[in-house]
Amino acid sequence: MRNLAKLKKEVSFYIIMLFSLLGFLSSCSPEYIPNMVNTPVFSNKEEFQATVATGTSNFDAHLGYAITDNIAVIASGSYADQTNDTTDEFHKHLILEGGLGYYKNLSDAGRIEVFGGYGIGQIQTLEDFGSLGFESVDVNYNKIFLQPGVGAVTDFFDGSFATRLSIIQMLPSENSTITESWHMFIEPVVTAKIGYRYVKAVIQIGYSFPVNADNIDYEHQNLILNFGLNINIGRDYF
Repeated sequence: MRNLAKLKKEVSFYIIMLFSLLGFLSSCSPEYIPNMVNTPVFSNKEEFQATVATGTSNFDAHLGYAITDNIAVIASGSYADQTNDTTDEFHKHLILEGGLGYYKNLSDAGRIEVFGGYGIGQIQTLEDFGSLGFESVDVNYNKIFLQPGVGAVTDFFDGSFATRLSIIQMLPSENSTITESWHMFIEPVVTAKIGYRYVKAVIQIGYSFPVNADNIDYEHQNLILNFGLNINIGRDYF
């Protein structure tokens, strides 16, 4: 019993530390925040997947549906509305994406897929630097992405590696200090789903690498770290 109580305390400690880390990572005011990558790893026609998660992009939701045995659609959203209780600081963002893709079964377990799509984003933040004053961010952006991936699926585990190539058109407000621009970000991620068939816990970790970072005149978040729950309906298991 003592060992169990000790284990519960350790788990609680690490959960608290994880949430603290996520809060710290999302407390800055970047103009570009990479949302969680939608990696369904489909198997067959009429398979439907839904995911909800939290992490460095705050709250993310994914949908995906396999129209045929090779063609599928995906939709993604990310949302945040964080306000500091003791200051005027806040962070808000809304990101919406949709895509069309191709997938293929390599074996009973092996899969490949590639998705392409378009998204829009809006980010508003206010950060207090004390005697140095305030920094306000108010930007919109357009996003074009291409996302190839490879993975494997079983009754108990789905795993995949995907790399999202995101081309961002930044559209700053009139009062912004940044300029309108186009930049590419390379965003490799590893995703693991653990559970049984229809319901699995999901965790995703990756990194957003800017191309020609020296030419980017705005802040961008690098780490991609999210965890949540995935529901799968309609997959044929062998």
